[in-house]
Amino acid sequence: MLKIIRCSKKNYLNQITKLLEKRRSGNDIDTSIVPKILKEIKRDGIKAVIKYEKKFSNNTKIFPTKNEINNAIKSLDPKVKKAIDFACTRINKFHKLQKSKDINYVDSYKNKIQYKSIPIQSAGCYVPQNLPSSLLMQVIPAQIAKVKKIVVVNPIVDGKLNAAVAYAAKKLRVKIVNCGGAQAIGYLAYVEKINKITGPGNAFVTKSKQLVSETVGVESGILGASEICIIADDKTDLNAIAWSLISQAEHSEESECILITKYKSIINKVIKKIKEEIKTIPTKKIAIKSLKNHGKIILCKNDKQIIDVANECAPEHLEINLKNYKKYISMIQNAGSVCIGKYTPMSVSDFSVGTTHLLPCYASAKFSSGLNINEYLKKVSHIKLTKTGVEIIGKSATYLADYERMFAHSESIKSRMRRK
Repeated sequence: MLKIIRCSKKNYLNQITKLLEKRRSGNDIDTSIVPKILKEIKRDGIKAVIKYEKKFSNNTKIFPTKNEINNAIKSLDPKVKKAIDFACTRINKFHKLQKSKDINYVDSYKNKIQYKSIPIQSAGCYVPQNLPSSLLMQVIPAQIAKVKKIVVVNPIVDGKLNAAVAYAAKKLRVKIVNCGGAQAIGYLAYVEKINKITGPGNAFVTKSKQLVSETVGVESGILGASEICIIADDKTDLNAIAWSLISQAEHSEESECILITKYKSIINKVIKKIKEEIKTIPTKKIAIKSLKNHGKIILCKNDKQIIDVANECAPEHLEINLKNYKKYISMIQNAGSVCIGKYTPMSVSDFSVGTTHLLPCYASAKFSSGLNINEYLKKVSHIKLTKTGVEIIGKSATYLADYERMFAHSESIKSRMRRK
């Protein structure tokens, strides 16, 4: 069920990288229709959106009425409502702490230099079918950043609004539009003309975001099929290992689940435990296929290999589920989020810890972060020089301008330096 990889050769890291890149390439899924869909939506607008919604989801109505939203919410289990409220509070509290102060600097010549945070004007949030938590984790940071216009797109299932997504959208007072896939991204980019699009989705959503990113912003990390790496030893609870791997595998057949250990003795025990437990869940078909496609157990010789492998995997989620976790923490550089110790299952962070589950996948954790309020802010410098300031700073600047053969730049600076 899971491929076992032994770090016995000198080039073990290259071997692992090749295996990881096979999934990251996404060549197994044909997304060639995406450019056609986007081109038609850019040209024909809502008419094209509805055309493809009807084709792929048998949906001809993308704007739900207030009554339809309220009726959907009535069917929602009160326990789920309370869970959404609880998650909303924690996400809001944690993300408010991410706000940074503007920089205001005045030098000895009384020049004023500022570095200001300015919200983008509009944001489009892609929310997969039944994931109200994804809505909360996008809309709340955008609202904290003071984005004026926020539009949520969410595909319908079997012709119905998702009650939990509808409740979350109403609670946060945001517009919801019922469409999914490439047509939803096209709608946000070319109909709503949104400044920035965020949110997780399948290969068609990911491809669409790549294509529209020439004119519309997208989040800095690559959001895609879920990933988890678990670092465990011979004292780690087998049940915890098995369920963490299964929990990510049930997301989709393209999810990647990896166990990293230097203890050969636990490998067969973990596999056995997974086979026993995976049969008990309704999503077993997806989880089994996911583990067959992309499940891996990487057997390392020592701690250095464990750290090198974890950093090369650069997973969306990393669990360090062992007692002596401190020896690894400071050495982990590449991960979307890190869950530490035996009481921190990654799965809980998907819902109500307060952190985000919108995290970089496909090794983009090497250069990017999970979704945060800064995704919805621009950083702008404001500069105001004094008469003395431009004389002092300008003189030095003209030397660099002339050296770089920017002669008009030099003259422009001098035009302000001449005392009148």
